[in-house]
Amino acid sequence: MPTVKKTLMFLSSFFTSLAALVVIFSVLATQEWISSTTAISDSSSNGSVTITYGLFHGKSVQELNHGLAESDKSFAVLGILNNSSQKTLHSVTILFLVLSLLMSLLSAGLTLYNSVSNPYQTFLGPSGVYTWSGLSASLILVTMLLFVGNTQSNHLSEELAQKLYPVYPASTHHGTSHSYGYSFWLMLLVILFNVASVVIIIFYQRARYQRKQEQRKPMEYAPKDGILF
Repeated sequence: MPTVKKTLMFLSSFFTSLAALVVIFSVLATQEWISSTTAISDSSSNGSVTITYGLFHGKSVQELNHGLAESDKSFAVLGILNNSSQKTLHSVTILFLVLSLLMSLLSAGLTLYNSVSNPYQTFLGPSGVYTWSGLSASLILVTMLLFVGNTQSNHLSEELAQKLYPVYPASTHHGTSHSYGYSFWLMLLVILFNVASVVIIIFYQRARYQRKQEQRKPMEYAPKDGILF
């Protein structure tokens, strides 16, 4: 049976891994990833289109200084993009986030298992926790970079605006500003929780190693005749 200290340390790591898992679920479920505002102007109207969206759904609002504005729209992100480079990169972003979710789930399972058992010498031990938590944090970082790259360099918001309001072609767009929402920034919290899971186990491993070293010292400094006896 594991010691009380081992149980408490691995349970602490379990709760941080579980917290990462819960946050990823929240990130997937909420749509406050980004809000973009595109200025539009043509011969008959001028104003802006504000689009707020996440990985799956979004909503848009058109505000015109003069002219007749369309009613607010709700849309499915992947459905409206059709077959485009923006859709491909957006799909990869979702895939990486789902993979990170699975990695956090594995990490949580391993830390819980280690709190009631002693599989030190196998991949079910601390090395497994390091691997899955590290992969989860890495995938979250890649997810953030992919989303920003698709938004800024691949003009995802502009593509959505053009699909939602085809009456305003790209020539009528006059700049787009972006504001990343709490759903996006929550992913930093996922990275923090995964790092915390690893750090807790590292501290436990160090304490365990020091305890083993202290147990060897009496034998190392004992008189030779005493050892022979």
